[in-house]
This record gives sequence, C-alpha cells and structure tokens, in this order.
Amino acid sequence: MTVRSSIDPARLLEEQLAQASPDLLRELLQTFINTLLSAEADAVCGADYGMASPDRVNRRNGYRHRDFDTRAGTVDVAIPKLREGSYFPEWLLERRKRAERALTSVVATCYLLGVSTRRMDKLVQSLGITGLSKSQVSVMAKELDAHVEEFRTRTLTDAGPFTFVAADALVLKVREGGRVVNVHALVATGVNADGHREILGLQVTTAEDGAGWLAFFRDLTARGLTGVKLVTSDAHAGLTGAIAATLPGASWQRCRTHYAANLMSVTPKASWGWVKALLHSVYDQPDAAAVHAQFDRVVDALAGKLPEVAEHLETARADILAFTGFPKEVWRQVWSNNPNERLNREIRRRTDVVGIFPDRTSIIRLVGAVLAEQHDDWAEGRRYLGLDVLTRSQLSNTTPPEVTDDLTLQALTA
Repeated sequence: MTVRSSIDPARLLEEQLAQASPDLLRELLQTFINTLLSAEADAVCGADYGMASPDRVNRRNGYRHRDFDTRAGTVDVAIPKLREGSYFPEWLLERRKRAERALTSVVATCYLLGVSTRRMDKLVQSLGITGLSKSQVSVMAKELDAHVEEFRTRTLTDAGPFTFVAADALVLKVREGGRVVNVHALVATGVNADGHREILGLQVTTAEDGAGWLAFFRDLTARGLTGVKLVTSDAHAGLTGAIAATLPGASWQRCRTHYAANLMSVTPKASWGWVKALLHSVYDQPDAAAVHAQFDRVVDALAGKLPEVAEHLETARADILAFTGFPKEVWRQVWSNNPNERLNREIRRRTDVVGIFPDRTSIIRLVGAVLAEQHDDWAEGRRYLGLDVLTRSQLSNTTPPEVTDDLTLQALTA
C-alpha cells in the first residue's frame, strides 16, 4: 500500500468529523507526516511517485515503518525507501541525528581523501553520499564539531558530586604522516548527584601512558569533577598514579573481569577452572567481612599447589576488593567495567565501519557524537543508583590511596 502524495484537506476533515473519532488528531498528524515524507522522497527522486519524467534520478522501493512518539500518541510513520542510496528524514528522527551525521561525515571524508577500502566504496553508495562535495562535507563537519566540542568541554560542577567514576580506553587506527598508527580514545563515565549516569569526558592520546591519563583527569577536575570516592578501570599504565594525583581520597577498583584475564595468564591451563571457581566464590559473599575472609581462604588453598597464583592474588588484594568499602547495593555496578561494555560495543559498531580514520578530528567527531547521544539516553532514563545509597556511599570510610610524591608526578608528565 502506497502513501498518498497529496491531501484534500476539506474532504479529509469532513470525513473525520463525520466519524467523530477520538483519535482524530493522531490520524491527521500521521497522514500529514507520511504525506510530507512522500513529498520529500519525490523531490529526492526528481519526479512524483509513479510519474514518468526525464528529470527522474531515482525510484521508490517500498517503505520501512517506524513508531514515532508524539504528544498525540504514537503514530506509524512510513519512511520511503529508494532503489539507490537512502532517504533519511533527519528532522523527524532527531534522536539519531548527531551520530548518523557524524558517521556520514567521517565516511565521506575518507572517501573524498581517497583512503577508502573496497568495503567503504560500497558503504558510501548505500549511504547515498557519493555526490557529496568537499565543501558539503566541510559544512556538515563544522556543525558537528561545534556540538561535540560543547559537549566535551561542558562544566561538571552543577551535576556533582560524582561518587563513582569508570574509565576505559579504546584503540583506534588513524593515518598520520603517511602511516597507519594506533591512538587511544580515553573515555570516562560517572554517576551524578541525581543518580543518573553521565559521559564525563573524551580525549584522544598517542599512548595510553601516565601522561595521557594525567592530562585527562586534570581536564575533568578543571571542569568541576568532585566528590569521587571510587574509580573503576583496568590496570592501565599510569592510571593509578593519575587518579592519586588528581583525585585525592578516591580509591581505585581494578575491574574484576579484566583481572580474571590477568590471573588466567599466570595459571596453568589445567587448573584454571578450579582457580576461577575459587575467585568467583569471593564475590558471592553476603558482606564485606565475609568477602575478605573468603579471600584469605582462597589464598591459603592456592599457596601450597599454585604459589605463583596465590602471590598474584595477594598482591592484587587491595585493588580488586576496594568495592567492599561501599554498600552492598552498589557492588555489581562498581566492581567491574561491565556496565560500560554496551557503550563500548556501540562505539565499536560505528568506528568499525570506518576502519582507519583520516585524522584525529574525525575520531573525536564520531566517537563524541555517539557519546553525546548515549548521554542523552541516560539522562532521560531511570536512575542508575538511588539517592539513599549514594548518600551512604559518600559517607563510606575508604582507605585513601598513597600520596603521590613529586618524583611520581614528574615521571607521569615526562
């Protein structure tokens, strides 16, 4: 069934009023939106639907239906599909606007610079961007960059304190100096005073070292990051020193999932099932005292048969059990970076399309747009943590990290 490309307002209104339908407003809105979409698709094709014309440059290929939430209720929107390229009503699907435009901009930039692969050649054709000029891409990128920069540099003071923070890094490929090199996108998320999650910051660094993490956290604190009690992350080089230097009083929780992978590397393959079960038994305890008691029993059990594994566990005790200083209600949210895995998968889904970025600005544009989009979703969703447990977490007594001396700071910034 095709969507009518024109409306007879008098006749339509007469029919609806005669029926006295309670859904009159919603049906009128649905008819108006579908007709407008059909008219825009005709403009893209260069001719009206079903009409032969020498000016036609494309043809219709059915519809894809989407639910569109309005004040009048949810309406069924029929978005026209084209045989070549695609038609995407950005004015209607606003929530996906930034990330989709960022992806289009980055892919088009790669294509115009001649760095696209065979797979990207097919991709740009499916996106309908083969006709974009460099000036058009430049205008699109300028607008996106302004939005992303405003998001990345916004003040954090009003939303604080941020009791819990998680930090992670993703490795991406970029062309620099005629070579393809790896760079690191540093991302931090946090739980604000209202209990919602936020994207705190994004920076792209050459190496995932102490200097990069120190500059990243200094930027966050300069923008108003305060009240941090716990930072969860993998054992990135220099990260713990950067946390101690910029967030005094904050503890560090080593991600339990990443630590299990580290422990597996020093465990004989035949013994890993047993060791893994023992490690999981530590996290299954009902309270902090039981967690520490079970940890002692696990270390004692391993000391005789696998002394290297027992030593590895004992060395990491304070790092992997930092979560026990907080209420049990938040343990699952803070003892690993797993809550951020969905965010990482969404970033990877977009960046894998590009493969190799033409420059670092393109990385910030695309990743920043995805993060801004996720930030909006979190702000509209339900609370991640309750206000009561956040208050108790702020009052929790945690052991402060060792004070970083001047020599350590010099090594970080070197």
